[in-house]
Amino acid sequence: MIVAAGIAMAVIILVVVFWMLLARRLREKYAVMWIIIAVCVLILGILPDLLIWATGLLGVQVPANLLFSLAIVLLLGVSLHLSWELSHTEDEMRRVAEEAALARTELENLHLRVQQLENSHRRGDARETEPS
Repeated sequence: MIVAAGIAMAVIILVVVFWMLLARRLREKYAVMWIIIAVCVLILGILPDLLIWATGLLGVQVPANLLFSLAIVLLLGVSLHLSWELSHTEDEMRRVAEEAALARTELENLHLRVQQLENSHRRGDARETEPS
């Protein structure tokens, strides 16, 4: 029963990831990680003896402990990667905000300059139309 649940979960993960990719709700760089996780779960579901073999190889007492340890390492890796992405995004947002502020200031300066030129042009036209 547990083997069937593992296989079903892996297939569900794969279907959801591919659907999200096709719907453009998930970027490829994140999808790769989820596909790898789903394939690993599928392999462990199909070959449960592989987990027992890895447990013996690594000297872990209980296969579930190895599974939980791997899950914790995976979650720490995902958390670290997302923190890096967030830092990168914050830097990019700050740079874009600074560029937008500079562009807004330049636009305001140009707007003032155009108003000054229009005012001086109007004053010049008014002088020409005055009777001498």
